[in-house]
Amino acid sequence: MVLLNDLTNRITLDDPEERRVLSRVSWPQYEALLADMGDSSAYRVHFLDGVLEILAPSRNHEIGKTLIGNLLELYFLETDTEFFPMGSTTLKKPEQKAGGEPDESYCIGTDKEFPDLAIEVIVTSGSINRLELYRRLGVREVWFWQKNRLSLYHQREETPGQFAETAGYEPIQNSEVLPDLDLELLTRCLQISNPLAAAKAFRQGLQSD
Repeated sequence: MVLLNDLTNRITLDDPEERRVLSRVSWPQYEALLADMGDSSAYRVHFLDGVLEILAPSRNHEIGKTLIGNLLELYFLETDTEFFPMGSTTLKKPEQKAGGEPDESYCIGTDKEFPDLAIEVIVTSGSINRLELYRRLGVREVWFWQKNRLSLYHQREETPGQFAETAGYEPIQNSEVLPDLDLELLTRCLQISNPLAAAKAFRQGLQSD
């Protein structure tokens, strides 16, 4: 089809944090695009119900996601927490018409096909509802880092009812996947612009608890 043949050219993004959104994309077209882009692609690709969104992350985006990952891995080490990093692994469920690539993701306790925790750094708003996407992918908890603030959501409903506005996820103040994590400490350290200073402050805070 013309869409598939022209897709690679149409998603060429020149500006950091630029997005392309295409509608009426079939699942085979989405799969073909992923295969064409390969594992080394710098883009983040999300798919939901025929809508395809491609993001070229900015430097600020990548700094944020890397710092979150570094601090969480310090937490896992200091607390002897068993974890399995999945990073930006492409998560797909064709029967749910859903596919996505979180900024960071982890299985906690045991390795699984889909992560327990997905983390998104938000610099510019997207077109695809991330909570609906992760609900369909079966991710238990989703964190958003936006404007120097963490927002956490834990899945309560497989079919949204009481929490319909948040796709079956309940906004929470403390992580249920990592219940002993001091989110105030994590947030303070994420706001430190120097990565080494942030890691040292976070480790010191963990060791003083």
